[in-house]
Amino acid sequence: MGNNILNRKFRYSFTNVTLSLIVVNVIVYLLTRLFPSSYEYLALVPARIYHNHWYWQFITYMFTHSYASLNHILFNMLGLFMFGTMVERRVGSKEFLLFYLLTGTLSGIFSYVSYYLTNTNVYLIGASGAVYAVLFAYAVLYPHARILVFWFIPMRAPVLVLVYTAIELFNQVFGVSGGVAHLTHLAGFGFAFLYFLVRLKINPIEEWRRARRY
Repeated sequence: MGNNILNRKFRYSFTNVTLSLIVVNVIVYLLTRLFPSSYEYLALVPARIYHNHWYWQFITYMFTHSYASLNHILFNMLGLFMFGTMVERRVGSKEFLLFYLLTGTLSGIFSYVSYYLTNTNVYLIGASGAVYAVLFAYAVLYPHARILVFWFIPMRAPVLVLVYTAIELFNQVFGVSGGVAHLTHLAGFGFAFLYFLVRLKINPIEEWRRARRY
């Protein structure tokens, strides 16, 4: 089947979009530190979206991090830098930007529906949904790559994705929250999977099966 509008390719270019995304995240973080009231407008708040129609929050939430904890943005940006740069080099900057924004936005919409049914006053923030999608992409494009978990345990990227999936499912099912949006992380994996199937015409499962033979 020929390419249609869903999987029409971009002309390859590399402009280091990953670094630009990190810069935007840092700027928004500093903005919320200086003006805490902006947090209300940038985070994803189901009640605000439903009653006030603040639909921009589906995008801005992924650039907003807790101003009370520096670790939140540090770990997300470290993951984005480590995996995003490699993914961007493989697929090109335009494709990577589309992938990042689309998976992050869809993860936000999915979380909005879920939270609206349970707790409309929750604040969803952070790039984790999009970063988990980037990790998934890295595992598909570099299935033989090994990642040092806790800095000393080598684990192949696809195995790490499966381990993270199991952990997030366990925490979601058994209510182990700790303020972490496990459902958003799982959505990041799920929409990344669909992106590869529909947009890139790559079956991640087949890629991982093929990698196991070599």
